[in-house]
Amino acid sequence: MYSVWSKTILFHNFLPLMALANENYLKTPEISYFDEIEKRVNAFKTIHPNAKLIRLGVGDVTRPLPNEVLKALHDAVNEQADVETFKGYGPPKGYDFLIDKILKEYRSIGVTLDKESIFISHGAKSEIGNIGHVLGRDNIIAITDPVYPVYENATIMSGRAGFLNEEDQKWSNIVYLRCSSETNFLPQLPNEKVDVIYLCNPNNPTGTVLNRVELKHWVDYAIEHRSIIVYDGAYHTYITEPDIPQSIYEIKGAKKVAIEIRTYSKSAGFTGLRCGYTVFPPELMVFTKMGEQVQLTKLWSRRKFNYTNGVSYIVQKAAEATYSRKGKAETSELVNYYLINASIIRNELSGLGFEVYGGINSPYIWIGTPEHQPSWKYFQQLLYENHIVATPGVAFGMSGEGYMRFTGFSSREATEEAMKRIRNGSF
Repeated sequence: MYSVWSKTILFHNFLPLMALANENYLKTPEISYFDEIEKRVNAFKTIHPNAKLIRLGVGDVTRPLPNEVLKALHDAVNEQADVETFKGYGPPKGYDFLIDKILKEYRSIGVTLDKESIFISHGAKSEIGNIGHVLGRDNIIAITDPVYPVYENATIMSGRAGFLNEEDQKWSNIVYLRCSSETNFLPQLPNEKVDVIYLCNPNNPTGTVLNRVELKHWVDYAIEHRSIIVYDGAYHTYITEPDIPQSIYEIKGAKKVAIEIRTYSKSAGFTGLRCGYTVFPPELMVFTKMGEQVQLTKLWSRRKFNYTNGVSYIVQKAAEATYSRKGKAETSELVNYYLINASIIRNELSGLGFEVYGGINSPYIWIGTPEHQPSWKYFQQLLYENHIVATPGVAFGMSGEGYMRFTGFSSREATEEAMKRIRNGSF
């Protein structure tokens, strides 16, 4: 008869014969809040099949691609039909023709970057998830609350999150930078030392922005504590006010501490094409456990060369087209269209007495629910009484409870109709 110890040895000896799962992936929700939204919307449509729903919650664009982008796509496709212009594998970092345009765009706002610091990507979301691959497992991560879910989920899946507190739904090894009405939904500096800080400016989901002075406090903190700021600038083209920096590198010292991520998704309608870029300045250092300095850009280069063959030539030519004179005019018109929608929502809801944030330098509008009722309760009210779909604030963290996110990404007609429905209390 085997002892308990013998059984344990046999079990452990058996383990290598099995393919083991990365159990950190099991710690993220199998069904997300966004899946729950669709579940509830589908239930509503079953009961009301003829209802004309208006979606003001999704963060996807709805307008067609700019003409200059379409022309570039067609031209690039035609090049692939000619042996003289055919392109196969491209440079993992991206083609120089696009990188040069990006560098020129930065110079236009007074920021000089090295060509080697630019990496073309498939968009911001994948870069946010992948950055953890070149950072040590023991880093303490700070995220805002409420937050774009990918920051938290990437931390969980990489095994850095620790343990979940069931009561407040927070992870033991993540520092949550609480944003609330008391802080105007802007993050406050942490009281403790953190190693990696995720900042989104303009912010998704709240639409709020850090101005030049406020952002400098974060850069100064990172310099003092040798921290890294992962700066998500996905919505930088929506900035309209002069005191809001277009890039974190406009702040003195930021090249020493910040990675900047940008995307063409919301500025040029590339949510379906997928293209963006990430900046790793050569001044940005990380450290080995022995204290040796390493350029983070060298680690990221190794990851790029081993994990990807880059973004397609066709898509990069489309991205390049956004920098032409006509391309800039068309993308500016596109962004302005969504900003006007956001302004319509902000002004209408403010006039009706809602607590409102965002909608000025961002396509997102963050509102307090009537009498701060639970987010899901107000979601149901909007759905069944007004036939409007918005995003419950609690989908972005517990500090989002009692709030909703609206977006300006619908059509003008749908946006105006939705505000009319809320104003009249019906559909």
